[in-house]
Amino acid sequence: MKLTIKVKPNNKKPGLEFVSESECIAKLKSPPVDGKANEELIVQLAKHFRIPKSNVEIVSGLSSKTKVVSILGID
Repeated sequence: MKLTIKVKPNNKKPGLEFVSESECIAKLKSPPVDGKANEELIVQLAKHFRIPKSNVEIVSGLSSKTKVVSILGID
């Protein structure tokens, strides 16, 4: 499964908001520094889908606010 995610770092109320089956807005507490926001995004997605963090991979947009994430084990 692939998701397009718009990331909003430095947010006071973290969480995931699904716009559609393949689009999501991720509000993260972490700043976009040293990959901290990317790590928090992976943790949030793994918790949401109840899968290991290793099944979540950022395919593109590592340094962008819009990312494409691949989630293994979810169809």
